[in-house]
Amino acid sequence: MVITSFGGAGLRRWLLTALLITLSGGSALAADEPPQLNWRGSWQAGGLLVAELPAGYQLHWQGASLAVDSQRRVLFGLPRDATDTVVLTLQRSADGRQWPLSYPLTPRSYAISRVDGVPQQTVTPPPERLARIRREAALVAAARARSINQPFYASGFSVPAAGRISGVYGSQRVYNGVAGRPHYGVDYAAGHGAAVVAPAAGVVVLAEPDLFYSGGTVIVDHGYGLFSSFLHMSALAVVVGDQLAAGDAIGKVGASGRATGPHLDWRMNWGAVRIDPQLVLQALPALAN
Repeated sequence: MVITSFGGAGLRRWLLTALLITLSGGSALAADEPPQLNWRGSWQAGGLLVAELPAGYQLHWQGASLAVDSQRRVLFGLPRDATDTVVLTLQRSADGRQWPLSYPLTPRSYAISRVDGVPQQTVTPPPERLARIRREAALVAAARARSINQPFYASGFSVPAAGRISGVYGSQRVYNGVAGRPHYGVDYAAGHGAAVVAPAAGVVVLAEPDLFYSGGTVIVDHGYGLFSSFLHMSALAVVVGDQLAAGDAIGKVGASGRATGPHLDWRMNWGAVRIDPQLVLQALPALAN
């Protein structure tokens, strides 16, 4: 048996070391391990993820720091074609120490559908319409170029229209035999003139009654880069600058723009990343009153 004796100073050092090990969960190196982040949402293409960062830490993706709201929440969105593993970087502000955080993605597949009867000029726009299309695309991009630093999104989301889901995010559509861009929203089949309401609080940043592709269109900023777009409406009930509460009227269902029948096309963006509204409803469900 080996017995170690301590002097007063040695005993104090031993007790201090033992206390640090206990507080750190049994390892003197635990202080150099990153905190665990608890994410809400689905790690799959089109998903929206939400986490709370501990004080003193930042999260980076592709060299840019992710915005953090007043409650230390951070949002992260995944594009339609995301595959394999996503790697984020967690950084400790005090000393700049960084850790890579890897998240494998759940595979996702998309349906292909054919839509006939669309006016041919909207499938292959004539040259004289191209200037209008580019101008409207610039309007939409400008509306989402900045976002409000107010977490309207935090109260959660509900569906913006009643009706059967007739189209889903990510599906590929073939218009009159010509492959179009993937569908980036969820479609609610409803009667012409049915109500469209705000799925969550936010501020209106675009309200256009007649865009070439999307017809009556409204974009709402939910804060920190999270936007909703509402397409093909027959009438608008808002103007740019209106602040909305969840459930406030936005407009009415229609078939304006590139549409073959009345429906609401609800789309969402995290910055420039197009995400799936149905996955947002899962990640940020509306809070009960």
